[in-house]
Amino acid sequence: MSGGFNRLLGAVVRIDVREIAFEQGARRFVAGVGSGVILSKDGLVLTNAHVASPHAVEISITLPSLERVGAKLVGWDHWTDLALIRLDPDELQRRHLTFQTASFGNSDALFPGQTVYAVGTPYGLTRTVTKGIISNSRRYFEDVEGVRGYETGAFNTWLQTDAAINPGNSGGPLVTEDGKVIGINSRGFVGADNLGFAIPANVARRIVAGLVAEGTIVRSYIGLVPGTLQDLERFYALALNTGVLISSVDPGSPAARAGLRGGDILLAIDSKATDGRFPEQLPPIQNQIASLPVGSTVVLGIKRSGLTLTVPVVTERLESRVGEEWAFEKWGLSVRKVSRAYARENQLDDATGVIVIGVQPGYPAAVAGLAAGDVVTRVDQQPLGTLDVMKAIYQRFEAKAEPLLVEARRERRVTLYVLKP
Repeated sequence: MSGGFNRLLGAVVRIDVREIAFEQGARRFVAGVGSGVILSKDGLVLTNAHVASPHAVEISITLPSLERVGAKLVGWDHWTDLALIRLDPDELQRRHLTFQTASFGNSDALFPGQTVYAVGTPYGLTRTVTKGIISNSRRYFEDVEGVRGYETGAFNTWLQTDAAINPGNSGGPLVTEDGKVIGINSRGFVGADNLGFAIPANVARRIVAGLVAEGTIVRSYIGLVPGTLQDLERFYALALNTGVLISSVDPGSPAARAGLRGGDILLAIDSKATDGRFPEQLPPIQNQIASLPVGSTVVLGIKRSGLTLTVPVVTERLESRVGEEWAFEKWGLSVRKVSRAYARENQLDDATGVIVIGVQPGYPAAVAGLAAGDVVTRVDQQPLGTLDVMKAIYQRFEAKAEPLLVEARRERRVTLYVLKP
């Protein structure tokens, strides 16, 4: 092993997280363990978004010296499954703790068969190193299991490796023999042998810069769902490697308002030709749109029924389908705010209301008949534009202990329920 690899080992940490989960009609604390890698002398640690999230109430880092240090979340990006945390600077200074830092390599230069190492804390076993190769440097997944229901993986492909990645490895680095971080280990296929996946370092480098600057990554959205053109070119009279299929358009999105529809062919974005013949080519196209300034006008070249059109579309800020969560424990009800993206996906009139994500047996919500998946639109005849409205109603309920009328939508039917003390 090189000196660079040994320095890398001095930068890999264990991360213990205690966080709030809103499940089964109650608020609970859950614990988890993952890995991370220190990137800077001021204690920035990169890990997975599914390891450290805004739900975390306590983050503890075990350094390679085995000393434990508190940490705080700097920023979180579920779209790439990356999060950035920072070691407590006062604690580091007071205790005179030291550590090594790691640096990124060039993930675009990787090739199948190249030797790599996964470093992390599988099953709590700190500083574990496993050896493997790059099995595929541009793996595409059509449907990636999201982070707590949040969307993940739309804007990048993945590194596939046969280095062993187990629970607890999440957030640790995938490195080359010289100790350069070329990926952040994220997931493995349960029940499969030697199928691990990492976020490329060149993606992680951009996300780290954005999280340090803003604490979040702002992306643009227009509402196109892309599809591949492989084996379809002759039906559209297209040359090979020309354009990308628009599989569908989100209802009410900027693209829908501009008149785009499923079956159109996207030929160009701001005069730059697109090529979406194969699945691996779709994430860069989506990232090209997502990287545009929010509120800017993007000009799309479209082919429809033999005609070539130029369509201007004004971008919106990209939002997740997952809204803020909360638990109303005396009702035995946990909910998630309806987001604009969820409303569009489910063809709701607007983003008013909350989605029931859990009820506790024997409590007022369950007795009234509410169930997971219901969309509560009104409580006490007040529209639920924000969660704060529902929280205020809940406080009055606690004080007065009087029945409340709840209006909810289930399978496109509106039903009334009565919450009794």
